[in-house]
Amino acid sequence: MSYTKYLKEANFIGGEWVGADSGDTIDVTNPATGEVIGTVPACGDAETRRAIDAASAAFDGLAGMGLMERVGLLWKLHDALMDNQKTLAELLTVEMGKPMAESMGEIGIGAQYVRWFAEEVRRAKGEIVPAPTNGRRFLVTNHPVGVVGMITPWNFPSSMLARKIAPALAVGCTVVAKPATATPYSGLAWGALAEEVGYPKGAVNIVTGSARKIGGAIMDDPRVRKVTFTGSTEVGKELIRQSADTVKKVSMELGGNAPFLVFDDADIDAAVQGCMVSKFRNSGQTCVCANRIYVQDGVYDDFVAKLKTAVENLKVGDGREDGVEQGPLIDMDAVEKVEEFISDAKSKGGNVVTGGGRHGNGQSFFEPTIVTEATQDMKFAKEEIFGPLAPVFRFKDEDDAIAWANDTDFGLASYAYTRDVGRIFKLNEKLQYGMIGINSGLITTVEAPFGGVKESGLGKEGGSQGLADYLDVKYTAVDF
Repeated sequence: MSYTKYLKEANFIGGEWVGADSGDTIDVTNPATGEVIGTVPACGDAETRRAIDAASAAFDGLAGMGLMERVGLLWKLHDALMDNQKTLAELLTVEMGKPMAESMGEIGIGAQYVRWFAEEVRRAKGEIVPAPTNGRRFLVTNHPVGVVGMITPWNFPSSMLARKIAPALAVGCTVVAKPATATPYSGLAWGALAEEVGYPKGAVNIVTGSARKIGGAIMDDPRVRKVTFTGSTEVGKELIRQSADTVKKVSMELGGNAPFLVFDDADIDAAVQGCMVSKFRNSGQTCVCANRIYVQDGVYDDFVAKLKTAVENLKVGDGREDGVEQGPLIDMDAVEKVEEFISDAKSKGGNVVTGGGRHGNGQSFFEPTIVTEATQDMKFAKEEIFGPLAPVFRFKDEDDAIAWANDTDFGLASYAYTRDVGRIFKLNEKLQYGMIGINSGLITTVEAPFGGVKESGLGKEGGSQGLADYLDVKYTAVDF
C-alpha cells in the first residue's frame, strides 16, 4: 500500500500537521469496498481562522520572492507530482473509486497545470499606455490579489486543486484550501508536497471538516481577497452572495448540462468513441460529461446500436484491478439519483436498452446505462446526471437541436460531431457554452481556458486567462 506515504490524517496549517481543536475526526471510506481507510480532522471556524492567520503572515514573503525563485518552486512541485504519480494515483483511486488509468491521468494533468503556470507567470506582463499629452506616463501593472480561499469537490480531488493552487502560487498568493470531505487525502497531499519542495510555512494550508464552518470563516474574513470554488450551482450562488460583505474576488466553476450533438454527416464510429470518453469517464461524474445526447434521425439507430455495444463492453470494478474502466459512484445518494432519472424517463416513454440497475458488485456500483427516445420533458433534460446514464434524444432539424441544446440554465461544455465546416462555425456562434468540442469528446487541456457561461460560473482556469483571477491590476500615472 504505497499510497500511505501521502495519506495524511492531519491538517496542514502554518507549516505544521495538526488535528482539530476538539479532537473529532471524520471517517474516509473507499466507495468500491466500503472499507474505512482512515480519518481526517473535523475542523471548523477556529482552525480555519488560524490557517488564514498563517496565510496572511506568509503573503508578503511569497509575493516579494523573486520571480524565478517562485518559478523554481513550481518546477520542483511539478517534479514531485510526477516522481510520485503512481503513489498519488493509488491514493486517489482508493478514496474516490476511479480506475487507476484515470487517476494516473489526473495526477499527470495536475502536474501539467503546475508546469504551465510556472511558464505563464513569466508572461504576466503589464503595459505602458500612451498618454494624451507630453510629460506623462501611464503604467498598468499586475499584483497578487492576496490570500486565496479554495473549496474543491470530490470528483477530481487532485487536479481541481492543481488548477487553483498553481496560478495562485505562481503570482505570489498564499492559499487556504478546503478539499471535499469524501476525498480529503488527495487535497492534504498538496500540503505534503508543498512542504517537501520547500514552500515557506503558511504559503499552503489545507483544512478539512465542516463545509459550512470552514467556508463561513473563509467568506467572513476580509483578509481573504479571493475565493475560488468548484461545485454545485446552488452552493456557488450562496458563496457569491456571501462574498458581497467583504467584496471578494470570486471565480466559480459550477454545474453543467452538456449537450452532445451528432449530425447525419458525422463519422459515427468517432462519435461513439467520443461519447464513451465524454459520458462514461469517471463513471459519468464530471461537470463536463455528455448529459444529453442529441442524434439526428438519419443516423440515430446506427449510433445507438454501436453505443450499446461499446457500453456493454465496459469493465466495471474496483479501480485498482487491471483493465477496469468504470468504478463505483461516490456514494448511495448518487446511485439513488441515477435511479430517479431512469424511473422518470421510463414513465415518460423512455426505453432502457442496456443497464438500468445497480451492479452485481454491490456497494455504489451502477450498470452503465443507455435510455433511448429521450425527450425534453424528462428530468435529465434540465438536471445534471452525474452518473453512468446516457440519454439519447432524436432530432431532425439542425435548428431544433441547437435550441434544445441551449434550453438549460447551464453553459459549461458542449460537443458536436459533424464534417460540415459551415455548421462548425454556426455552432461556435450559436451554442451558449464556454467550451465547445467539435469531433472530440475530451477537450480539457492546460493551454486553454476552462470555464462556463450563464449559471455554470464565473472566471476561467487554465490558459493565459488562468492567471487573471489571482491578480489585481493597478494603474499609475507619472508626471515628469
